[in-house]
Amino acid sequence: MVLCLLTLPFLVVVWRQRRLATLGLVILFGLLAGWYRGTMYLHRLAEYEPLYYQKVTITARASEDAIYGKTKQLSFAAGNIKLENGRRLAGKIQLSGFGVNAVFQDDEIVATGKLYPGYGAYQGRISFAVLEVPAYHPSLIPEIRRRFVAGAQTALPEPLAPFVMGLLVGQRANLPQSTKDDLQKVGLTHIIAVSGANLTIILQAMRQLLGKRSKRISTFLTLGLMGVFLILAGASASIVRAAMVSLLSIATSYYGRGFRPLNLIALAAVLTACANPVYLWSDLGWWLSFLAFFGVMVLSPLIQARWPGRWHKTVIGGVALESICAEVMALPFVLHIFGQMSRVGLLANVLVVSLIPLAMLLGTIAGLAGMLAGAVSGWFAWPAYIVLNYMLDVAHILANRPNIFAEDIGFSLWQMLAFYVCISIFIATLWYKNTDRSVMITEINQHKGRGLTA
Repeated sequence: MVLCLLTLPFLVVVWRQRRLATLGLVILFGLLAGWYRGTMYLHRLAEYEPLYYQKVTITARASEDAIYGKTKQLSFAAGNIKLENGRRLAGKIQLSGFGVNAVFQDDEIVATGKLYPGYGAYQGRISFAVLEVPAYHPSLIPEIRRRFVAGAQTALPEPLAPFVMGLLVGQRANLPQSTKDDLQKVGLTHIIAVSGANLTIILQAMRQLLGKRSKRISTFLTLGLMGVFLILAGASASIVRAAMVSLLSIATSYYGRGFRPLNLIALAAVLTACANPVYLWSDLGWWLSFLAFFGVMVLSPLIQARWPGRWHKTVIGGVALESICAEVMALPFVLHIFGQMSRVGLLANVLVVSLIPLAMLLGTIAGLAGMLAGAVSGWFAWPAYIVLNYMLDVAHILANRPNIFAEDIGFSLWQMLAFYVCISIFIATLWYKNTDRSVMITEINQHKGRGLTA
């Protein structure tokens, strides 16, 4: 903290000077502030250490609706954790257990069980816990979400109903295991997870369809659509990251100001890591999210600026190219961490992901029809039935090809870094080889002004 305070006066003095020293001071101040913030947060998380592998009783607030897991337990995430002695713990934990029929978002939970270290952004986990719900806290938005899910199940048959819920809100607990396996083998698991990619696709399609109309109407409709998506999907970490970047890009576009995608990515990374330093240290989803950010916001528009023709400026062509760029950026990291990949992943993404905006729109119509007019919802759901069946059929056909899923691929840290160095050289070449840099900057800013995020 002292080093941060000593650096701050020098930063104020040279702030408006565009010099290398200013950049160095900004980086130094950011690193020192991040180090201080991370150290303080780690000190708070250290309170978990003596509790691991011990039986504890905690009071917490459910962060989401519970679902039944593989062991028939109710499983959900919880925050606002408090021990029996009244001491509060930072972070979140994963709870699974028995004792109640249902747990809904914002319900107060009392759980008793053995606490174990958590994974990723979770600081702990308790399985086979004894659960009690001393207080229910019903709220409007979670209730709307639950009614919508029930409406989709009324309008669409299995496995289409859980599949569209995966597309819209990331709910995949009821999806048949065979369908999950097909999606994993062809590299499409990401489309049924709550992620910023879904928000990216929605906003990109909306901005392209309304981009030539009134700027004010287009902006407000886009913001409204983003609000509806946040209500249905919930405020997961990846959705909040995507919404943050969306708001920044929409605001700059509305006021006619350009922005540099790298600055926007860096700002989102700093804000989210400051809010929860665990993202930076152990949350693989955080890293994958920002790699996808880079693919969509930097690599894709650079390719579009130099690629002849206009196919990539259509909704389907643009989504296909962005999906490929996001896949390319994330693949080395996935190979390093998980050591597996689909050999038909790019093909499957091109054939399926480009239809996600239409599938989500038609799925929303079907869900609303089932929610508001269940008796005639089938008439409104048949377009969604056709599109969703096509997507699942493509995944099933490709998944049944021999040797399309590679496992145990050893991708070392140095191989991953070398791959990203090659990508960086490729991006630099695209940038510096362009004959009219101003045109490229304009195209990139227009592309990003549509509110694209990952």
